[in-house]
Amino acid sequence: MSLPAPPAIVIAAGGDGRRMGGAKPLRRLGGATLLDHACQWAMRQSGTCAIAVRAQDQIPPAGLPLLIDEQPGLGPVSALVSAMRFARDNSCEAVMLIGCDQPFLPDDLLARLAARIGDHAVAMPVSGGKDQPLASLWRIRESEAAAFIAEGGRSLWRLADRLGAVRIAWDSETSSRDPFANINDPEILARLAAAPHDTGHTSCA
Repeated sequence: MSLPAPPAIVIAAGGDGRRMGGAKPLRRLGGATLLDHACQWAMRQSGTCAIAVRAQDQIPPAGLPLLIDEQPGLGPVSALVSAMRFARDNSCEAVMLIGCDQPFLPDDLLARLAARIGDHAVAMPVSGGKDQPLASLWRIRESEAAAFIAEGGRSLWRLADRLGAVRIAWDSETSSRDPFANINDPEILARLAAAPHDTGHTSCA
């Protein structure tokens, strides 16, 4: 059973970004911030998008609703609960959670995940032998996710397996760069900024 309507997409932007020196979503790549790249990718895929943050003042207005973590400091799993609630409130059956530091996500990613999710709770890409839970499609399982957190769970991988995930192999070997790469430190950002790129994204606002 595929999804009857486009899912919501929520960008996780609530991390401290310590390895980046702070303010990771606002670091620039190719004339736009990392958050701008994520926003533009999300808005090309769905008309229902939001940004999950740990505090209202963490980022400047970005043209999308802000979802504030109810339990800051738990990592992306807290953003996922906010994302599921946002999707439910907007009558979506599923939500895709992506990181604010993934500027090269494939344009056909969501369509391929939606086509393969079937009766599973999660559709997760696997690239280079690595699961990509922060680029996955999740059916709304808000109470189960909240219970997982209440039991001390923090790992998106473990939550996905607990809910029931289907893994979709992604061929990244033919790409010039890892489409699921996340930019975690200034050295990676500088190297990518110096290389030719074709993101072409503009501001979210």
